[in-house]
Amino acid sequence: MTDQDEKFLRRAIELAAKSRADGDPPFGSLLVGPDGAVLVEDHNTTISQADISLHPELKLAVWAARELTPAAAAETTMYTSCQPCGMCQGAIDRSGLGRVVFALSNEQITALKPPVSSPGVRLEGPALFDEARVPVEGYYT
Repeated sequence: MTDQDEKFLRRAIELAAKSRADGDPPFGSLLVGPDGAVLVEDHNTTISQADISLHPELKLAVWAARELTPAAAAETTMYTSCQPCGMCQGAIDRSGLGRVVFALSNEQITALKPPVSSPGVRLEGPALFDEARVPVEGYYT
């Protein structure tokens, strides 16, 4: 962890505090180019914009996929106040970002939340492999 990493993580934490002050969940992120310039930053707006997908990590990954070449995206670092969730990690992987540095781990953020009282969504599958593979087969080659 470099001094520059700590500086940008502190900015992500500032964005998280702003998000909370604005009435949204306390998460913030920024994307930094290889020269140390901040390319874009954002915070969580899931409540204020009534859209459960508006995590800052997802918004920055989408921005990078639209605005940067794959080579440029691979040279960036995302700094974020908390380890990306599964949704955001998938978007980060697909956007081709080079590196993610986070402050709180998933375990640490979970310890700061009240216990979950619902069992969550039950997943069932896989099923219908022979039918489901038809539209996918050959796509990734």
